[in-house]
Amino acid sequence: MAAERELAETAKAWPFQEARRILERLGGAAARVPDKGYVLFETGYGPSGLPHIGTFGEVARTTMVRHAFATLSDIPTRLFAFSDDMDGLRKVPDNIPNKAMLEPHLGKPLTAVPDPFGTHDSFGAHNNARLQAFLDTFGFAYEFMSSTECYRAGMFDEALRRMLENYDAVMKVILPTLGPERQATYSPFLPIDPDTGIVLQVPMAETRPADGTIVYRNPETGRLVETPVTGGACKLQWKADWAMRWVALGVDYEMSGKDLIDSVTLSSRIARILGIEPPLNLTYELFLDENGEKISKSRGNGLTIDEWLIYGPPESLSQFMYGKPKTAKRLHFDVIPKSVDEYLANAANFAGQDETARLENPAWHIHAGAVPAVRADLTFAVLLNLASACNSEDPAVLWGFIGRYAPDATAANNPLLDRLVGHAIAYYRDFVKPAKAYRAPTGKERTAMADLVTRFTALPADADATTIQNEVYAVGKAHEFDNLRDWFGALYEVLFGQRQGPRFGSFAALYGVPETVALIERALAGEDLSAA
Repeated sequence: MAAERELAETAKAWPFQEARRILERLGGAAARVPDKGYVLFETGYGPSGLPHIGTFGEVARTTMVRHAFATLSDIPTRLFAFSDDMDGLRKVPDNIPNKAMLEPHLGKPLTAVPDPFGTHDSFGAHNNARLQAFLDTFGFAYEFMSSTECYRAGMFDEALRRMLENYDAVMKVILPTLGPERQATYSPFLPIDPDTGIVLQVPMAETRPADGTIVYRNPETGRLVETPVTGGACKLQWKADWAMRWVALGVDYEMSGKDLIDSVTLSSRIARILGIEPPLNLTYELFLDENGEKISKSRGNGLTIDEWLIYGPPESLSQFMYGKPKTAKRLHFDVIPKSVDEYLANAANFAGQDETARLENPAWHIHAGAVPAVRADLTFAVLLNLASACNSEDPAVLWGFIGRYAPDATAANNPLLDRLVGHAIAYYRDFVKPAKAYRAPTGKERTAMADLVTRFTALPADADATTIQNEVYAVGKAHEFDNLRDWFGALYEVLFGQRQGPRFGSFAALYGVPETVALIERALAGEDLSAA
């Protein structure tokens, strides 16, 4: 452990860079345990829509930083997954059933809005449960925190009183960021109407710090109402709420998206007014949908968590989240195969790496250092092409080829490979098969493929993937393809109906050289390869 800690002090992987920032904030080499007894990491979730992959990404990345910190220091840590479930429902999401059920409850806290799915006491509770269920699937160590429960239980009372005492200073920070119309009605405090349950956005007629109350005019009755700011009678506007939460909970580190840069700046100023240094922050880039637009929970225009897990294992999603958090990335179905194979390559390389290289390996961060053994040769791309060549959606068919290629591999002793087979079949069925577009070979390609048949037939029975790949290269060069990509592209398009694929040698080794020869001969004979 001591050697690993020493290496972690100079490791370049971004989670270690973030962890060292936290340690420096605590005093560097002389870091002491905070008064609260731990370092607090926080992630935030707005449950106005169903949890999406971006929500998971924030928890996954924060967990990576938390583990990196634990490698560097013995100071205890906690991670709060915080739900802003006391926010008022501003609009009905597009991607839910029974939309009409929610219309009469616009403006109420999400935990006071009925559940359109009919499974929980409220819409907020439903979405909170969805988030927790998914985080639990990944085995994250976290503590769920509900804004509604924190407000009502009095956990925020002291910080709310401090906000009230500094009301004028907070207003001076916020008002310049608003337009004239909003300035006239803005208050950081949002009282909950005791009659309708709606979160009111009304100006304050008076603040009474000594009493811990505010006075506002009810927009429906016109009457002045005095209400305490504590005990869940009020909540705060978003930016003030974020700062208050940092103060009340003692948050040390929190990530946020690029779209919240201004909010981080403003909330940090408010936190300082309330007497604390704001938490360290990492600003990550946003995920984009297939059209390059920002993914939105309420629009539901991104991949859902469940959709990714149909086509790729959980580890592949963590791999996607690890890579370059400060770079915008498309989050669409077509990124899944690449993420799967990147994970497999990293995990397979781990065993042969020294300690320094292991700390830089994404698999170390995905598995908190306990990286399982993974085969490097049976890639997701190869399995996809196997399904394509077999035109089969039957796992037993694919396992028949795998068992011949790797007799020691079984579904029982290699559950990851078994899951990959299922994922590959699902991806083939839903994305590869419908897009297949076979073509006949050109004259030059036909001659080259006939030559490849001859060379493959002459190979020894135990020829490995590298030997097979060398023959494919040799044929491409012998037939003077200006760019060998054109030669490999021809093989993919003619044999698989696809524009690209994995290393052809790896595919042929798995599928079988005689079977690959037969596949090429069928194509040369003009058979319909789309038929099973």
